[in-house]
Amino acid sequence: MRADFEWGPAGARLLAPRASIVAVVDVLSFTTALTVAVERGIAVRPYPWRDAGAEEFAREHDATLAVGRKEPGVVSLSPATIMGSSGIERLVLPSPNGATISAQLAESDATIIGVSLRNAPAAARWSCERLREGQSIAVIASGERWPDGSLRPAVEDLWGAGSFLHHLVRGGALELSPEAEAALAAYDRAEPGLTTAMRACRGGIELREYGFPEDVEVAAQAGVADVVPVLTDGWYVADSVAQVL
Repeated sequence: MRADFEWGPAGARLLAPRASIVAVVDVLSFTTALTVAVERGIAVRPYPWRDAGAEEFAREHDATLAVGRKEPGVVSLSPATIMGSSGIERLVLPSPNGATISAQLAESDATIIGVSLRNAPAAARWSCERLREGQSIAVIASGERWPDGSLRPAVEDLWGAGSFLHHLVRGGALELSPEAEAALAAYDRAEPGLTTAMRACRGGIELREYGFPEDVEVAAQAGVADVVPVLTDGWYVADSVAQVL
């Protein structure tokens, strides 16, 4: 079994055709918001960012549309708003990175899962149970965007991917690509002071300055969730790791 690692939509397009499982990582904040939602039994539809059809799609599917952090609405891309919500069964969750990549992969033959620091150990155990000899898993760090639209590597996604890889390696024999080895090494270096590192990284600083320090704290809560969001018919739904332990 082999694990590969790459960045962004182009990396997903490169690795998905050869993978049995693709793990999408977007720690600040899509996959953290996703994990929080599925912990609460909410089905999540990943939707491309600023797509004009999102509102109509949500209405047609009797779903709540998550808005931008500063836009008026009960639930947004902020994981803290989802954590404090109630009565939601379906959530349409747009984001410029993790959701867009997930939507891009919806027609892939691979199984697509969402991974955050919150559920990385559970997602790794779930994946180890399902991977067979000769199969591979692709780990995609979503990254962020520079003003010109190009990919901006996000260290929190590197750590999230590395955490997932760390627990994959603990789960059994696994060959890592050089890129995956680098992500694992980055996580192992950061792990002793991960919460502090999350607050100090560029993404963490930006969210705190934007008025959402609680989102950084929620994202930094490593290993607290035992559910795995699995993309099924276009919706992420929860699969509990307890079923395979």
